[in-house]
Amino acid sequence: MMTQFIVRRVLYMVPTLIAISIVTFLIIQAPPGDYLTTVVARLEAEGQYVDRAQLDALRSRYGLDEPIWVQYWKWISGIVLEGDFGQSLVYNEPVADVIQGRLGFTVLLSLCTLAFVWAVAIPIGMYSAVKRYSIGDYTATFVGFIGLAVPNFLLALILLYVSHRYFGQSVGGLFSPEFEEANWNLGKVLDLLAHLWIPVVIIGTAGTAGMIRIVRANLLDELNRPYVTTGRAKGLPEGRLLVRYPSRIAASPIVSTVGWLLPSLISAEIIVSVVLSLPTTGPVLLRALESQDMYLAGSFLLILSVLTVIGTLISDILLARLDPRIRYGKR
Repeated sequence: MMTQFIVRRVLYMVPTLIAISIVTFLIIQAPPGDYLTTVVARLEAEGQYVDRAQLDALRSRYGLDEPIWVQYWKWISGIVLEGDFGQSLVYNEPVADVIQGRLGFTVLLSLCTLAFVWAVAIPIGMYSAVKRYSIGDYTATFVGFIGLAVPNFLLALILLYVSHRYFGQSVGGLFSPEFEEANWNLGKVLDLLAHLWIPVVIIGTAGTAGMIRIVRANLLDELNRPYVTTGRAKGLPEGRLLVRYPSRIAASPIVSTVGWLLPSLISAEIIVSVVLSLPTTGPVLLRALESQDMYLAGSFLLILSVLTVIGTLISDILLARLDPRIRYGKR
Protein backbone atom coordinates (compact mmCIF):
# COMPACT_ATOMS: atom_id res chain seq x y z
CA MET A 1 0.00 0.00 0.00
CA MET A 2 2.78 2.45 0.90
CA THR A 3 4.68 1.65 -2.32
CA GLN A 4 1.58 2.29 -4.41
CA PHE A 5 1.02 5.58 -2.61
CA ILE A 6 4.59 6.76 -3.24
CA VAL A 7 4.47 5.78 -6.92
CA ARG A 8 1.11 7.51 -7.37
CA ARG A 9 2.34 10.69 -5.70
CA VAL A 10 5.52 10.74 -7.80
CA LEU A 11 3.40 10.45 -10.94
CA TYR A 12 1.22 13.32 -9.72
CA MET A 13 4.37 15.41 -9.33
CA VAL A 14 5.02 15.42 -13.09
CA PRO A 15 1.98 17.49 -14.18
CA THR A 16 2.31 19.58 -11.02
CA LEU A 17 5.89 20.55 -11.85
CA ILE A 18 4.94 21.28 -15.47
CA ALA A 19 2.19 23.63 -14.30
CA ILE A 20 4.58 25.23 -11.79
CA SER A 21 7.20 25.84 -14.50
CA ILE A 22 4.61 27.53 -16.74
CA VAL A 23 3.31 29.76 -13.97
CA THR A 24 6.87 30.60 -12.89
CA PHE A 25 7.86 31.68 -16.38
CA LEU A 26 4.67 33.73 -16.79
CA ILE A 27 5.33 35.51 -13.49
CA ILE A 28 8.84 36.45 -14.62
CA GLN A 29 7.45 37.76 -17.91
CA ALA A 30 4.52 39.61 -16.30
CA PRO A 31 6.25 43.00 -15.71
CA PRO A 32 6.38 45.19 -18.83
CA GLY A 33 9.58 45.05 -20.85
CA ASP A 34 12.49 42.66 -20.42
CA TYR A 35 16.09 42.62 -19.22
CA LEU A 36 17.32 44.88 -22.02
CA THR A 37 14.55 47.37 -21.26
CA THR A 38 15.88 47.59 -17.71
CA VAL A 39 19.43 48.10 -18.99
CA VAL A 40 18.35 50.82 -21.42
CA ALA A 41 16.42 52.67 -18.72
CA ARG A 42 19.46 52.62 -16.42
CA LEU A 43 21.82 53.84 -19.14
CA GLU A 44 19.49 56.62 -20.24
CA ALA A 45 19.09 57.73 -16.62
CA GLU A 46 22.88 58.07 -16.52
CA GLY A 47 22.83 60.13 -19.72
CA GLN A 48 24.49 57.50 -21.92
CA TYR A 49 23.61 56.88 -25.56
CA VAL A 50 21.99 53.56 -26.47
CA ASP A 51 22.65 52.11 -29.93
CA ARG A 52 19.31 50.71 -31.10
CA ALA A 53 20.93 48.44 -33.67
CA GLN A 54 23.12 46.89 -31.00
CA LEU A 55 20.09 46.59 -28.74
CA ASP A 56 18.14 44.73 -31.43
CA ALA A 57 21.11 42.44 -31.98
CA LEU A 58 21.26 41.60 -28.27
CA ARG A 59 17.52 41.01 -28.15
CA SER A 60 17.84 38.59 -31.07
CA ARG A 61 20.88 36.92 -29.50
CA TYR A 62 19.09 36.18 -26.23
CA GLY A 63 15.83 35.25 -27.98
CA LEU A 64 13.92 38.10 -26.35
CA ASP A 65 12.24 38.96 -29.66
CA GLU A 66 10.62 35.52 -29.89
CA PRO A 67 7.09 34.69 -28.65
CA ILE A 68 6.82 33.84 -24.98
CA TRP A 69 5.90 30.20 -25.62
CA VAL A 70 9.05 29.76 -27.73
CA GLN A 71 11.18 31.26 -24.94
CA TYR A 72 9.50 28.97 -22.41
CA TRP A 73 10.06 25.85 -24.52
CA LYS A 74 13.75 26.65 -25.01
CA TRP A 75 14.16 27.15 -21.28
CA ILE A 76 12.25 24.11 -20.01
CA SER A 77 13.50 21.74 -22.73
CA GLY A 78 17.08 22.73 -21.93
CA ILE A 79 16.50 21.95 -18.24
CA VAL A 80 14.76 18.61 -18.82
CA LEU A 81 16.81 17.27 -21.74
CA GLU A 82 20.27 18.72 -21.10
CA GLY A 83 20.25 20.01 -17.53
CA ASP A 84 20.94 23.47 -18.92
CA PHE A 85 19.18 26.26 -17.00
CA GLY A 86 20.11 28.84 -19.60
CA GLN A 87 22.40 31.86 -19.65
CA SER A 88 22.18 34.51 -16.96
CA LEU A 89 21.75 37.90 -18.59
CA VAL A 90 23.02 39.83 -15.56
CA TYR A 91 26.15 37.80 -14.84
CA ASN A 92 26.74 36.67 -18.45
CA GLU A 93 27.40 33.16 -17.16
CA PRO A 94 25.48 29.89 -17.23
CA VAL A 95 22.77 29.90 -14.58
CA ALA A 96 24.10 26.62 -13.17
CA ASP A 97 27.50 28.21 -12.52
CA VAL A 98 25.92 31.22 -10.81
CA ILE A 99 23.78 29.03 -8.56
CA GLN A 100 26.42 26.39 -7.84
CA GLY A 101 28.75 28.72 -5.99
CA ARG A 102 26.05 29.84 -3.55
CA LEU A 103 23.58 26.96 -3.32
CA GLY A 104 25.72 24.98 -0.87
CA PHE A 105 25.77 27.81 1.66
CA THR A 106 22.01 28.32 1.21
CA VAL A 107 21.23 24.65 1.86
CA LEU A 108 23.58 24.58 4.87
CA LEU A 109 22.00 27.72 6.32
CA SER A 110 18.46 26.42 5.74
CA LEU A 111 19.10 22.99 7.27
CA CYS A 112 20.82 24.50 10.32
CA THR A 113 17.93 26.92 10.73
CA LEU A 114 15.42 24.08 10.45
CA ALA A 115 17.30 22.12 13.13
CA PHE A 116 17.41 25.22 15.32
CA VAL A 117 13.66 25.81 14.95
CA TRP A 118 12.75 22.26 15.92
CA ALA A 119 15.34 21.99 18.71
CA VAL A 120 14.08 25.17 20.39
CA ALA A 121 10.37 25.21 19.55
CA ILE A 122 9.39 21.61 20.36
CA PRO A 123 10.65 21.52 24.00
CA ILE A 124 9.30 25.01 24.73
CA GLY A 125 5.95 24.20 23.11
CA MET A 126 5.65 20.98 25.12
CA TYR A 127 6.50 22.81 28.34
CA SER A 128 3.92 25.50 27.60
CA ALA A 129 1.26 22.86 27.02
CA VAL A 130 2.04 20.83 30.13
CA LYS A 131 2.47 23.95 32.33
CA ARG A 132 -0.24 26.05 30.70
CA TYR A 133 -1.20 29.34 32.29
CA SER A 134 2.03 29.31 34.28
CA ILE A 135 4.64 32.08 34.27
CA GLY A 136 6.76 30.04 31.86
CA ASP A 137 3.79 29.58 29.51
CA TYR A 138 3.00 33.30 29.52
CA THR A 139 6.66 34.13 28.95
CA ALA A 140 6.94 31.73 26.00
CA THR A 141 3.71 33.13 24.55
CA PHE A 142 4.92 36.72 24.88
CA VAL A 143 8.32 35.95 23.34
CA GLY A 144 6.58 34.01 20.57
CA PHE A 145 4.35 36.94 19.66
CA ILE A 146 7.38 39.26 19.62
CA GLY A 147 9.21 36.84 17.35
CA LEU A 148 6.27 36.74 14.93
CA ALA A 149 5.83 40.50 14.92
CA VAL A 150 9.45 41.60 14.39
CA PRO A 151 10.75 41.14 10.81
CA ASN A 152 13.93 39.13 10.43
CA PHE A 153 15.74 41.87 8.54
CA LEU A 154 15.02 44.32 11.39
CA LEU A 155 16.66 41.94 13.85
CA ALA A 156 19.65 41.76 11.51
CA LEU A 157 19.89 45.56 11.36
CA ILE A 158 19.66 45.83 15.15
CA LEU A 159 22.38 43.21 15.59
CA LEU A 160 24.62 45.00 13.09
CA TYR A 161 24.19 48.29 14.93
CA VAL A 162 24.75 46.84 18.40
CA SER A 163 27.83 44.86 17.37
CA HIS A 164 29.40 47.84 15.61
CA ARG A 165 28.36 50.50 18.14
CA TYR A 166 29.23 48.73 21.37
CA PHE A 167 31.69 45.99 20.40
CA GLY A 168 33.41 47.48 17.36
CA GLN A 169 32.88 44.30 15.35
CA SER A 170 30.97 43.36 12.22
CA VAL A 171 28.71 40.30 12.15
CA GLY A 172 28.23 40.32 8.38
CA GLY A 173 29.27 37.47 6.10
CA LEU A 174 29.99 33.85 6.86
CA PHE A 175 33.79 34.15 7.05
CA SER A 176 36.40 36.42 8.53
CA PRO A 177 38.33 38.46 5.94
CA GLU A 178 41.40 36.23 6.16
CA PHE A 179 39.33 33.09 5.35
CA GLU A 180 37.13 34.39 2.53
CA GLU A 181 39.54 33.43 -0.28
CA ALA A 182 41.39 30.67 1.59
CA ASN A 183 41.17 26.99 0.69
CA TRP A 184 39.02 24.74 2.82
CA ASN A 185 40.71 23.52 5.98
CA LEU A 186 39.85 22.99 9.63
CA GLY A 187 40.39 26.67 10.44
CA LYS A 188 37.99 27.79 7.73
CA VAL A 189 35.35 25.30 8.87
CA LEU A 190 35.61 26.51 12.47
CA ASP A 191 35.43 30.12 11.27
CA LEU A 192 32.27 29.26 9.29
CA LEU A 193 30.67 27.70 12.36
CA ALA A 194 31.60 30.77 14.42
CA HIS A 195 29.71 33.03 11.99
CA LEU A 196 26.88 30.65 11.00
CA TRP A 197 24.90 30.82 14.25
CA ILE A 198 24.12 34.52 13.79
CA PRO A 199 22.00 34.23 10.60
CA VAL A 200 20.58 30.92 11.87
CA VAL A 201 19.16 32.60 14.98
CA ILE A 202 17.90 35.63 13.04
CA ILE A 203 16.19 33.65 10.28
CA GLY A 204 14.85 31.03 12.67
CA THR A 205 13.24 33.50 15.07
CA ALA A 206 9.89 33.77 13.28
CA GLY A 207 9.76 30.05 12.49
CA THR A 208 10.53 29.18 16.11
CA ALA A 209 7.82 31.49 17.41
CA GLY A 210 5.22 30.03 15.07
CA MET A 211 6.24 26.45 15.78
CA ILE A 212 5.93 26.99 19.54
CA ARG A 213 2.30 27.98 19.08
CA ILE A 214 1.63 24.94 16.85
CA VAL A 215 3.22 22.47 19.27
CA ARG A 216 1.42 23.98 22.26
CA ALA A 217 -2.01 23.96 20.60
CA ASN A 218 -1.70 20.41 19.26
CA LEU A 219 -0.41 18.96 22.52
CA LEU A 220 -3.10 20.72 24.57
CA ASP A 221 -5.71 19.13 22.35
CA GLU A 222 -4.24 15.67 22.90
CA LEU A 223 -3.73 16.01 26.65
CA ASN A 224 -7.51 16.13 27.13
CA ARG A 225 -8.15 12.90 25.24
CA PRO A 226 -9.60 9.88 27.09
CA TYR A 227 -6.60 7.67 26.30
CA VAL A 228 -4.35 10.05 28.30
CA THR A 229 -6.68 9.82 31.29
CA THR A 230 -6.69 6.02 30.94
CA GLY A 231 -2.90 5.95 30.86
CA ARG A 232 -2.70 8.00 34.03
CA ALA A 233 -5.26 5.70 35.70
CA LYS A 234 -3.07 2.71 34.86
CA GLY A 235 -0.16 4.35 36.66
CA LEU A 236 2.07 5.30 33.75
CA PRO A 237 4.72 7.88 34.73
CA GLU A 238 3.85 11.34 33.47
CA GLY A 239 7.01 11.75 31.40
CA ARG A 240 6.67 8.35 29.72
CA LEU A 241 2.98 8.95 29.07
CA LEU A 242 3.68 12.34 27.51
CA VAL A 243 6.43 11.13 25.17
CA ARG A 244 4.87 7.81 24.17
CA TYR A 245 1.33 8.86 23.30
CA PRO A 246 0.16 12.50 23.04
CA SER A 247 3.50 13.84 21.81
CA ARG A 248 3.57 11.30 19.00
CA ILE A 249 0.08 12.19 17.83
CA ALA A 250 0.69 15.92 18.24
CA ALA A 251 3.81 15.62 16.06
CA SER A 252 1.72 14.94 12.94
CA PRO A 253 1.02 18.62 12.16
CA ILE A 254 4.69 19.41 12.78
CA VAL A 255 5.80 16.78 10.27
CA SER A 256 3.24 18.08 7.77
CA THR A 257 5.02 21.46 7.76
CA VAL A 258 8.16 19.98 6.17
CA GLY A 259 6.68 20.64 2.75
CA TRP A 260 6.60 24.41 3.14
CA LEU A 261 9.05 25.11 5.96
CA LEU A 262 12.26 24.51 4.01
CA PRO A 263 11.29 26.71 1.00
CA SER A 264 10.01 29.38 3.38
CA LEU A 265 13.36 29.42 5.18
CA ILE A 266 15.17 29.85 1.85
CA SER A 267 12.80 32.68 0.94
CA ALA A 268 13.17 34.31 4.35
CA GLU A 269 16.94 34.48 4.03
CA ILE A 270 16.85 36.73 0.95
CA ILE A 271 16.59 40.10 2.72
CA VAL A 272 18.64 38.89 5.70
CA SER A 273 21.39 37.80 3.31
CA VAL A 274 21.42 41.25 1.73
CA VAL A 275 21.63 42.95 5.13
CA LEU A 276 24.32 40.62 6.47
CA SER A 277 26.19 40.29 3.13
CA LEU A 278 25.88 36.49 3.13
CA PRO A 279 27.27 34.53 0.14
CA THR A 280 23.96 32.72 -0.44
CA THR A 281 21.46 32.65 -3.28
CA GLY A 282 19.27 35.37 -1.74
CA PRO A 283 21.07 38.46 -3.09
CA VAL A 284 21.45 36.81 -6.50
CA LEU A 285 17.72 36.07 -6.70
CA LEU A 286 16.85 39.60 -5.66
CA ARG A 287 19.11 41.09 -8.32
CA ALA A 288 17.69 38.71 -10.94
CA LEU A 289 14.13 39.77 -10.12
CA GLU A 290 15.02 43.47 -10.19
CA SER A 291 16.70 43.20 -13.58
CA GLN A 292 14.17 40.73 -15.07
CA ASP A 293 16.82 38.09 -15.71
CA MET A 294 14.20 35.54 -16.72
CA TYR A 295 16.45 32.46 -16.84
CA LEU A 296 18.17 33.08 -13.52
CA ALA A 297 15.06 34.18 -11.61
CA GLY A 298 12.92 31.48 -13.22
CA SER A 299 15.43 28.78 -12.29
CA PHE A 300 15.50 29.95 -8.66
CA LEU A 301 11.71 29.98 -8.41
CA LEU A 302 11.50 26.57 -10.08
CA ILE A 303 14.01 25.13 -7.60
CA LEU A 304 11.98 26.50 -4.68
CA SER A 305 8.82 24.99 -6.15
CA VAL A 306 10.48 21.61 -6.62
CA LEU A 307 11.65 21.74 -2.99
CA THR A 308 8.06 22.39 -1.92
CA VAL A 309 6.69 19.45 -3.90
CA ILE A 310 9.42 17.08 -2.70
CA GLY A 311 9.02 18.30 0.88
CA THR A 312 5.27 17.67 0.71
CA LEU A 313 5.89 14.11 -0.51
CA ILE A 314 8.38 13.50 2.31
CA SER A 315 5.98 14.91 4.91
CA ASP A 316 3.15 12.67 3.66
CA ILE A 317 5.36 9.58 3.87
CA LEU A 318 6.48 10.51 7.39
CA LEU A 319 2.88 11.10 8.43
CA ALA A 320 1.89 7.64 7.23
CA ARG A 321 4.68 6.09 9.28
CA LEU A 322 4.08 8.26 12.33
CA ASP A 323 0.30 8.04 12.68
CA PRO A 324 -1.28 4.59 12.04
CA ARG A 325 -4.72 6.20 11.81
CA ILE A 326 -3.79 7.64 8.43
CA ARG A 327 -4.65 5.34 5.56
CA TYR A 328 -3.74 5.86 1.94
CA GLY A 329 -5.34 4.29 -1.08
CA LYS A 330 -8.66 4.17 -2.86
CA ARG A 331 -11.84 3.31 -1.06
